[in-house]
Amino acid sequence: MDHIKPRYSDDLPGRALLCQDVIRSAGALVLDGFRQSKKRGFSMKGPQDFLTETDAASEAHIRRAIAEHFPQDTFLGEEGGGTVSDCVWVVDPVDGTANFARGIPHFCISITYVEAGRAEIGAIYNPAQDELYFCRRGAGATLNGSPIKVSPTSGFDAASVEMGWSRRVPDAAFLETMRQLLEKGANVRRGASGALALAYVADGRSDAYVELHMNAWDCLAGLLLVAEAGGVVCPFMEIGTLLNGGPVLAATPAIARGVSVASGIPIESREQPIELQPA
Repeated sequence: MDHIKPRYSDDLPGRALLCQDVIRSAGALVLDGFRQSKKRGFSMKGPQDFLTETDAASEAHIRRAIAEHFPQDTFLGEEGGGTVSDCVWVVDPVDGTANFARGIPHFCISITYVEAGRAEIGAIYNPAQDELYFCRRGAGATLNGSPIKVSPTSGFDAASVEMGWSRRVPDAAFLETMRQLLEKGANVRRGASGALALAYVADGRSDAYVELHMNAWDCLAGLLLVAEAGGVVCPFMEIGTLLNGGPVLAATPAIARGVSVASGIPIESREQPIELQPA
């Protein structure tokens, strides 16, 4: 635990500090695995085990750090699973594994701290680009310490929308959503890392992200980032669950309603309805 500071206060600021420290140190492990895999002529057969090894090492590193400093908190990870409590860390140790496997430097680590069913801290780190997205509820979103905001895009004719694909929903539903977005005039693309796609909405590189089903570890940090950067997001914890996932939508305000109509994913929370002009 060389890169982890010895003590953290038992509160949200302490957890926020640990989150930033541990995601960077886990990022060093993942980046080393990425570089070694490229040297070895990484492919999808045989060396795929090396990717699994990197995933496992990253998750184990994060899990150990949290258990050491906040042993009362629980942990839910993509690789090793876990349990959900009132204080739970939700972790994807490597998101964008297909990119990782092919030597494409578009992958990340995603960590979210959830308290009483609400995401409070979120971090997404791409170690290959040394880009750390971070947010705390109510405190805004940052990229490498500088504040970020969603794009000012005002309509679909200038919008770039990223879509994620999942085998957990029929291809026809994915294709119909894409058809409607294209019909509205949007450019639709796919980068193969849902967590980074959400981060790119938060900093204005994309105008929306939609996926008909995501796991919680892929999306919670990104959804909080977008909300803190001034965007509109679906009420994931109402339409999905930590253990089973659910549909995901995040957008700059001007096109959020239209993306919601195209995908069938709501943007209104039952507790706090969102007032938007029609897109």
